[in-house]
Amino acid sequence: MTANAKWLLWRDGDRDPFLNMSIDELLLSHIAEFGTPVVRIYGWDRKSVSIGYVQDYEAAPQKGYAIVRRMTGGGVVFHDKDLTYTVVVPAGHPICALDRVESYHVFHRAVKEALAGFGLEAELSTAECGAVDRATMQCFVTPTRYDVLCGGRKYAGAAQRRTRDGILHQGSIDLKASGGDSEILAEKLVKALEKQFEISFIEFNVSREFLRDAEILSEMKYSTEQWNRFKKMQT
Repeated sequence: MTANAKWLLWRDGDRDPFLNMSIDELLLSHIAEFGTPVVRIYGWDRKSVSIGYVQDYEAAPQKGYAIVRRMTGGGVVFHDKDLTYTVVVPAGHPICALDRVESYHVFHRAVKEALAGFGLEAELSTAECGAVDRATMQCFVTPTRYDVLCGGRKYAGAAQRRTRDGILHQGSIDLKASGGDSEILAEKLVKALEKQFEISFIEFNVSREFLRDAEILSEMKYSTEQWNRFKKMQT
């Protein structure tokens, strides 16, 4: 990685699940304009569940949660007791030269470092994802290689989407790590990312136009039944 590089940090607030996913998609499609990786740390304004790109809608609980389909893979993730973060990496960056598994490795080393700040003896899973039904699996009960474990229990996982624009990495960390304090966990994560990638952060200033476009994308795509209920073809 390029030492002493500057990455952009967006300390976002709580947003509705559909807008959260549209923002992440737009960050990926605009990442070349920013010219450097963007980290977004954010929350959810209601009890929500996100499902992986190829998952069945029915894999999520049908009562008590808003349901949104991600553009990344992975399993069902509950967003009522987690800290969520996104890292968007532009094409041509050294991270993009890593294969998918090794890119998970470098990101989760940072998460492991963040959890160590709470006295947790975290480790990275060495297990490969076995024979599971990806259409219905739940992320935090199905550890895969380089997920973050504490005492054999999964504390953090992630999913990715790679396009010609770069990498969209969406991660989730169980708030039990910080006793339920999302602010402290976010601070630990930021410091760990700076250490892992030998970078420093500068504030990301989001434009009104970007947020307007995200709201339009949310309305036209992520909040629609056509997107959320459509059964994806698995490959």
